[in-house]
Amino acid sequence: MKKVISIALMIGVAFASMAQQALWGASQIKSPEVNDNNTVTFRLKAPKAVKVQVTGDFLPTQPIQTPFGTFDGPGVADLVEGENGVWEYTTPEALAPELYSYTFLVDGLKINDPSNVFVIRDTASLTNVFLIGGDERADLYAVKDVPHGTVSKVWYNSPSLGMNRRLTVYTPAGYEKGSQRYPVFYLLHGMGGDENAWTELGRAAQILDNLIAQGKAEPMIVVMTNGNAGLEAAPGESSLGYTQPTTALPKTMEGSFETSFPEIVKFIDKNYRTKANKKNRAIAGLSMGGFHSMHISKQYPDMFDYVGLFSAAIMPGQNVTSPVYDDIEGKLAVQFAKKPALYWIAIGDKDFLYQANTDYRKLLDNKGYKYTYRESPDGHIWKNWRIYLTEFVPQLFRKA
Repeated sequence: MKKVISIALMIGVAFASMAQQALWGASQIKSPEVNDNNTVTFRLKAPKAVKVQVTGDFLPTQPIQTPFGTFDGPGVADLVEGENGVWEYTTPEALAPELYSYTFLVDGLKINDPSNVFVIRDTASLTNVFLIGGDERADLYAVKDVPHGTVSKVWYNSPSLGMNRRLTVYTPAGYEKGSQRYPVFYLLHGMGGDENAWTELGRAAQILDNLIAQGKAEPMIVVMTNGNAGLEAAPGESSLGYTQPTTALPKTMEGSFETSFPEIVKFIDKNYRTKANKKNRAIAGLSMGGFHSMHISKQYPDMFDYVGLFSAAIMPGQNVTSPVYDDIEGKLAVQFAKKPALYWIAIGDKDFLYQANTDYRKLLDNKGYKYTYRESPDGHIWKNWRIYLTEFVPQLFRKA
């Protein structure tokens, strides 16, 4: 009998260990380590590796080939093997305050840092992240001891798209216990992104919390949509199950999303305490989201008083036909005749969409339309889009 009990106990312990195995096995290697002088050391234990490298946006850029042409991508640096098969690299110079991403290359195979549990997804890529604070802007990306808003995942019905779809909605601190109404900012992602992108990669909730707490931004509702009109929600979070994320998605820049957008506005105005008028609505987005913001705002000129184009794609593809893209100049004339409170264009000087934005600004200049232009260093990267968000948000609803 005692033997049976012992066996049962052993089996129970084995199953408990299996069920809770994630409690153990953490790496004993510290990586990345932000040193006192803001240099950063990366470490990886790989005793059988021949070559170990780190690649990330903290390194000098290098040209990479994409379907859209050649533009600057993340650089690469070699790690040096030390004792016990631990490879190491320290940046030669201090890194400026910023949120950075990186991965390792082990004999050409890209892997995440097993010592760093902080990982984010951008389309189909997973990268580790670390934050160096110390200046006013980078500190906006950190969680501070301030009143916090609420981030919710909300489903709405889209009759025009024939499905239920998901939104990410930020409501400012105190919303749940209050009765006041708020302006609404619609914030759109880029190609391959989804309704999770701005909160995960863009640090939108932290930026809003901190700016509002500092009195630099009006309390507002922020609605982050899924701009892929053929999908219900982010990969792995819809009825499609665990499908492989991709940028090759249907119904992205062919008019469906723009046509259906009033359904989102209607849903938000019905279910949240909003100030439901033009002077209390803003729309902005990055890349494809900038494209959507441009075309939605001109398609519905009485809907948004604040418009932001972050590294925006501008014109539809040559073979794309939709009423949304008909008579673009005529619709812009109507939109600007109504004098939007802010029309804000921002792009990096190395962005592959730089020329498209230059051509678009020439069109606006030739027509005498007023807009604000912001040019920054670097290319088509999240670093720029986070910066743009920190600069755009404080300008919203000041005239409302």
